[in-house]
Amino acid sequence: MKALIQRVSKAKVEVDGQIVGQIKQGILVFLGFEKNDQKPQVDKMINKLLAYRVFADEQGKMNLSVADINGGVLVVSQFTLVADTKSGTRAGFSTAKPPVLAEALYDYFLSSIKLAHSSISSGVFGADMQVSLINDGPVTFLLEC
Repeated sequence: MKALIQRVSKAKVEVDGQIVGQIKQGILVFLGFEKNDQKPQVDKMINKLLAYRVFADEQGKMNLSVADINGGVLVVSQFTLVADTKSGTRAGFSTAKPPVLAEALYDYFLSSIKLAHSSISSGVFGADMQVSLINDGPVTFLLEC
């Protein structure tokens, strides 16, 4: 499982011209599932995401997590994140979890993270989404579980 996280001052996701998810200060999470990912990896990723220190403390050091600042979390499914790009000029998707199974894990991820954090928003699994964000920093990390 991979999560590309970006510290944002605001972000939103639209489907068919309608805003389906948005946050103010927080993290935008692009989430991709690999073939062998299961619920234990999801639980581990949620804990890591909410505790990962990407926000500045009083001394300007990245010592605060999204949970510490009670920031927003916008989750967007992105299967291209787990593509095999090691060779050639076209991505391979044999490493990605099949869509039906990935959607079930995505739904589990959303329901579980909502129990752990109060400000959660999301895109729509499998939809053609337009994501807008203001990356604060920029600060971007690739997390793997």
